[in-house]
Amino acid sequence: MAIRSLRGLYAITDATLAARDGVVEQVRQALAGGARVIQYRDKGQDADRRLREASALAALCREQGVPLIINDDVALAVASGAAGVHLGRDDPAIGPARERLGPEAIIGVSCYDRLELALAAAEAGADYIAFGRFFPSSTKPLAVQARPELLREARRRIPLPLVAIGGITPENGRLLIEAGADLLAVIHAVFGQADVVAACRRFAGVFESLATNEARRGQG
Repeated sequence: MAIRSLRGLYAITDATLAARDGVVEQVRQALAGGARVIQYRDKGQDADRRLREASALAALCREQGVPLIINDDVALAVASGAAGVHLGRDDPAIGPARERLGPEAIIGVSCYDRLELALAAAEAGADYIAFGRFFPSSTKPLAVQARPELLREARRRIPLPLVAIGGITPENGRLLIEAGADLLAVIHAVFGQADVVAACRRFAGVFESLATNEARRGQG
């Protein structure tokens, strides 16, 4: 489950979008559509439900060889057997999280629109860096705006996978991949769609077409 080799769709769950089919079924569909990373994001107060869902998702993702990342909650990541945790501005530091999760865990860090945060996170032992939002986002409408140039600069200076997030669609995601994003983190454009499998395949198609173009240029 080494994240350094992954490119593609990073699908993030949303409890309100999972009300109809349930989060486990939605993730099953996302995996069928080619999602390369899953993040369980649930801000609810029902700890028992969150543990049940996270544990079920960890088992499902493990079967498929896809890492499950837990948003914000190191204790839940440990208890559920998830592959790692994603940390934000107000979450525990990387060092304490690493101590609890172990050396093989994946730890990602939100760095918003700030390269200096990304450089510090890389130095502290992060496994991937997330920037954004890049486009208007219904999940975090007031989040700071990041620019594609930030990905280009980070690509030059940080030897870690870069994740882009915020209002991303198959149409606008191409720009971010070309700027240096390895993974596109998406909520509504996957789990807010009637056909989750097809939505994921559209994102996979963007990565595939760019990889094909790069291969052709290399042969030219």
